[in-house]
Amino acid sequence: MSILDLFRLDERVAVVTGAGQGLGRGMALALAEAGADVVVADINAQTGAAVAEEIRALGRRAISVVVDVSRMEQVRALVDRTLAAFGKADILVNNAGISAHEPSAELSLADWQRVMDVNITGVFLCSQLFGREMLKRGYGKIINISSMSGLIVNRDVPQAPYYASKAGVIMLTKALAAEWAPRGVNVNAIAPGYMRTPLNEGFLADPARAAQWIDTTPMRRVGEPRDLGGAVVYLASDASSFVTGHALVVDGGFTLW
Repeated sequence: MSILDLFRLDERVAVVTGAGQGLGRGMALALAEAGADVVVADINAQTGAAVAEEIRALGRRAISVVVDVSRMEQVRALVDRTLAAFGKADILVNNAGISAHEPSAELSLADWQRVMDVNITGVFLCSQLFGREMLKRGYGKIINISSMSGLIVNRDVPQAPYYASKAGVIMLTKALAAEWAPRGVNVNAIAPGYMRTPLNEGFLADPARAAQWIDTTPMRRVGEPRDLGGAVVYLASDASSFVTGHALVVDGGFTLW
């Protein structure tokens, strides 16, 4: 087997949450290009179905499932749909996430709780329920999407619950990795930097804000969803078989400064 063969995902089944747009869509397509069949899980039925169709156009199998990852019964239904369609789940990408841009002194408890429910509880629920199936088989790859904002505070962007939740994702990744490493399940994280996504459209539409982001990124650009393709395929594949509990930063060098 050549080194490139280790990156192939033929006959693997990947589940990607929040796959209907942005980074989730980009990672779902990358996994499909590497050979995986994909479950496109998203709260938006229309965007999820559109991405599933894109994946089928690549010659891979795909289904779309509507899910709110903060609701256990919906996550359980996602697991059931996945097993019914494909018989297994080899790869789980916990990408679904939201934010709340509000000064902490004015932030409502409801906004705080909603971010935590999706960004950290949702990651736990999906990891737990899919993890049980992976542990039965003695094989699995879980990839949690954190953020460089789980390591630093973004300048002039008040979003305390987002920072706290994304830092929590990194520690949850380490905790699950330590528990499940002896049982064949690798758990890692990706920490993206400033990316061109629908969630960041408002920021990027502000010339001053966009210039600030670019000026403080050594590579002098914002990331594109495609920039996570290599990272997610690596962590989903046998090329990373001895890697677990790691947070791979993909930020154009932003956290160097």
